[in-house]
Amino acid sequence: MMRPISPSNVSADGAARRRDRLAKGSTRGPALRRSRLAPVLAVALCASTVWAGATTYYIVFRDEMLGRFFVQVRTVELAYQERVGALQSQVEHMVSERIRSREGFESRLGALAERQALIERRQGILASLGAPEPATTGAIPVMPPEPAPALQQPQKPFPTPEPSEAGGLDLRMRGGDRVEAPERRLGLRLASLDARLDQLADRQSEVLSDLAAKTARTTGRLRSLIARAGLDPSRFEKPERGVGGPLVPLTGDAFDRALAEAQRSSEEEQRLRQTVATLPLRKPLVEDAVYTSTFGARLDPFTRGLALHTGIDMRAEHGAPALATAAGRVTMAEANGGYGNMVEVDHGHGLVTRYAHLARFSVAVGQRVEAGTVVGRVGSTGRSTGNHLHYEVRIDGEPVDPQRFLKAGAGLAEEAADADPPALDADRDGPVTGSWIAWSKAQLQKLGPGQ
Repeated sequence: MMRPISPSNVSADGAARRRDRLAKGSTRGPALRRSRLAPVLAVALCASTVWAGATTYYIVFRDEMLGRFFVQVRTVELAYQERVGALQSQVEHMVSERIRSREGFESRLGALAERQALIERRQGILASLGAPEPATTGAIPVMPPEPAPALQQPQKPFPTPEPSEAGGLDLRMRGGDRVEAPERRLGLRLASLDARLDQLADRQSEVLSDLAAKTARTTGRLRSLIARAGLDPSRFEKPERGVGGPLVPLTGDAFDRALAEAQRSSEEEQRLRQTVATLPLRKPLVEDAVYTSTFGARLDPFTRGLALHTGIDMRAEHGAPALATAAGRVTMAEANGGYGNMVEVDHGHGLVTRYAHLARFSVAVGQRVEAGTVVGRVGSTGRSTGNHLHYEVRIDGEPVDPQRFLKAGAGLAEEAADADPPALDADRDGPVTGSWIAWSKAQLQKLGPGQ
């Protein structure tokens, strides 16, 4: 049977239920607290056990641990110091190498400068012999130390400690710590200059060989010209007097010996040129000669008997200019028996030319004349049958055939005409004005190197 619900009944039931819950909680509280404290106590027990073990190990093995630690520290320190010493030695070695390298470069620079001066001096000598100017050698490089940026390229390598694979500290040279030395670039420039000097030296040797060959050809032609004139080239060589001394062989390299030989050949060539310039190779008349009597035996025009004709006779108009055939000094300008009015010119080396049967004189005794100088006017004085020029050439007082010299001069003119006909024709227009000097020099130059 159900009880009727009333406020007093509800409050009584609630109080009863609360009493029941409190009774149950009072029985479960101690068990719950014991279950929560068990892990904490276990952890504390483990920690105290570990601490006690560590403390016991430290107390027992402290000295051994300290000894091992200090040994390890000392080992690392010694390794570090050893590495620092090795790097310092390496740096000092690099510095000493740089110093020696720089001294070597300075020595090479000095040697190259001396060699360049030698090549330039040799080129000056070659230029005096007629060689062309070469290309320049270039300046000897002088490269001072180049400053490097302070942040990117320090001037001196610096050791940097880095962790090693073994766990210690190792010293290494970082890539950015090294500086690219300018010696390599300077070495390349010196090598290039050295190669350039080698090329110039080789070219000078080639030029010297060419000059020697051309000088030899020119000397041979000049000697042949003198020989065609019937003369011995040795008669024009001046005897060397007041010379002597011990025989000392010529030293030096092959170039110096070849240069000395080329200079000697050049001096001989110049001497032969001067000799040829003094030979009576010029025609004594302006117009082409018409020979009326040659050198040698002939029938005398007056006695009709055989007689020696000591020169050649060339027909010319009265008053035509008679020209000196080479440079010399007038030794006679007077009437001379059968020669009539005669001019005699001494050309040196025993060579004398005579111009006879002149109508009048144009020079005086002692006067210096050049090739092409008018010495007189053609006439018919002395032992003569008409207007003509008697022309003689004497060597050491003995008459020789003048045509030998005239033919040699004609051969020289033909060689020059083959080389440059207009220049020869231009010079022929004015021979009386002394153009033979320039003409003969021009022809001798054309006879020289390159022809």
